[in-house]
Amino acid sequence: MELPYLEDFLLSLQVNAYSPETIYNYEQDLKVFERFLNEELKLSGFDQVSKQSIELFKAYLHAKDRRTATGQEAEKVLSSGSINRVLSSLRGYLNYLIEMDHKTPILPEHIKLIKKERKHPRVAELSDLVRLIEVPSSLEKDKLVAARNRAMLEILFSTGMRISELCGLNRNQIDESGKIFIMGKGKKQRFVYLTPRAMEHLNRYLATRKDTLPALFIPYSGRNVTSAKRRISTNYLQEKIKDYREKLKINVPTSAHSLRHGFATYLAEEGASPAAIQILLGHESLDTTTRYVHASDRFAQETHRKFHPLAEPED
Repeated sequence: MELPYLEDFLLSLQVNAYSPETIYNYEQDLKVFERFLNEELKLSGFDQVSKQSIELFKAYLHAKDRRTATGQEAEKVLSSGSINRVLSSLRGYLNYLIEMDHKTPILPEHIKLIKKERKHPRVAELSDLVRLIEVPSSLEKDKLVAARNRAMLEILFSTGMRISELCGLNRNQIDESGKIFIMGKGKKQRFVYLTPRAMEHLNRYLATRKDTLPALFIPYSGRNVTSAKRRISTNYLQEKIKDYREKLKINVPTSAHSLRHGFATYLAEEGASPAAIQILLGHESLDTTTRYVHASDRFAQETHRKFHPLAEPED
């Protein structure tokens, strides 16, 4: 049994200018649901899906022995955020069926998202983030790779942009002053800004480029960089950051997303307005921005000592 009109739904996302990464995630999420209906519930038709089916699917997403979209055993337990992404994909698909006047056995509002776990947020100390940003210059033996990777990390921390936005950048999106025009998540437009330091490393990297390709960051594997479609992948950069972090022995989990969190956190510590940070991050809601601004442990400790009413020792 296949999900009805799935290809039409994915095509509609493409027509509405969703990014290739977003469309891929929708497809994978819905393929997981399709596989669950076939292999776990053994339903003969989509019309047999019920509210109970959805509750069982939620339990399945929590399980360690669940299968991926391709039928492989999952490598790790999904976080509540990842589970909610799958459920949101299913909601979007059902909404499409309704909009196109196709029959659906359940309504989108029948799919309730799960409660997200609340973890103690942590952001690496500023000194560790700086070490991470600078390390490609010393760790990478290939000078071209070193210049490119250093520029990517400098830009991530300078602007707070998402890794998908970084990897999708073209040269013409950056002006001489270091202002970058971004078409972000949900097709929201905004500007972000390079620090003089980031601008310097970007210019050093661009000086190594002998091609005229539009992509700002390109892969060097095999030195075949003639294809206009080639650009660096998000997976490559995530793996590189993981490798750098391990070699630097930074004990706080750090990823490309952590640089975005760090950007917001340390701007806030310097007194930046939450509303300004919201604009720079491209958030629609100030509540979302607030969740990004995670005070470092050092800052929390200093605040406690400075403001606690019984902070002074007894005579």
